[in-house]
Amino acid sequence: MDDDASAGRLGDYLRARRDLVAPQQVGIPAQPNRRVPGLRREEVAMLAGISGDYYLRLERGRDDNPSPQVLESLARVFQLDGVETEYLLGLGTHRPRPRRTRRVDRVPARLHHLLAALDVPAFLESRSFDVLASNPLAEVLSPRLVPGRNRLRDLLLDPEEREFHEDWEAAAADSVAAFRSTIGDDVDDARVVELVGELSISSARFRSLWARQDVRRLVGGTATVHHPAVGDLTLNREKLPVGELLVVLYYPDEGSDAAERLRLLASLAGGLPEGRARAAESPAAPEHGDS
Repeated sequence: MDDDASAGRLGDYLRARRDLVAPQQVGIPAQPNRRVPGLRREEVAMLAGISGDYYLRLERGRDDNPSPQVLESLARVFQLDGVETEYLLGLGTHRPRPRRTRRVDRVPARLHHLLAALDVPAFLESRSFDVLASNPLAEVLSPRLVPGRNRLRDLLLDPEEREFHEDWEAAAADSVAAFRSTIGDDVDDARVVELVGELSISSARFRSLWARQDVRRLVGGTATVHHPAVGDLTLNREKLPVGELLVVLYYPDEGSDAAERLRLLASLAGGLPEGRARAAESPAAPEHGDS
């Protein structure tokens, strides 16, 4: 990433966050004729203890090397959490590197075996939210949890995915913010460019969420989904990193209605023994880092 690109991304982020902070949140009285949605540049500079001219240079991409102290002061003004502050500090760090080409995500055979051994819905996800492998229970939970699909694309563009999630708006916002956090400063990755371009053209909701520049980690939590065959399931979700890939698992609380309904889904998958064989025998990409 060159200096201009790095500084430009920092400026974009600062502008987006400035617009999201109401004056009252930082102790500035509301004014009836105020024409900006958030803070003015001079207000940010005053609160951060820097000059207005310097802050203007940061927003306009004319300074690519702000100190961590300046960025931490801005993080306090924008009321960023730990994940967002880390992201902001990363934007202010110039790290030269060669231009990236399309990433090839290879699934080690041991991860196919792991998915096949699990008796809960599980799949393997890339940093771009591409589904690389899945077990039969994942596929019967959702026909979109199959290799070749993209979780972010389906969430924003597939009408069935909107019906699948109890709170689609929250799921979309969380996923877009997690995607931005996951890719970090690797915006020249060919797959990232392709996916952001497609969603920017096809989804107004993606455009509005992407413009907010939210970042957060989406690792654990719960999700309630509507399944057409067994009804509502409230499931725990875990995302376990394995190198640059993630193993994603959905599992119910013991003794819950969702646990009983998941057992019914297992029978729809043809029974666990056969399901496991199918997953283990699924074609694997050439192995990478299998140890």
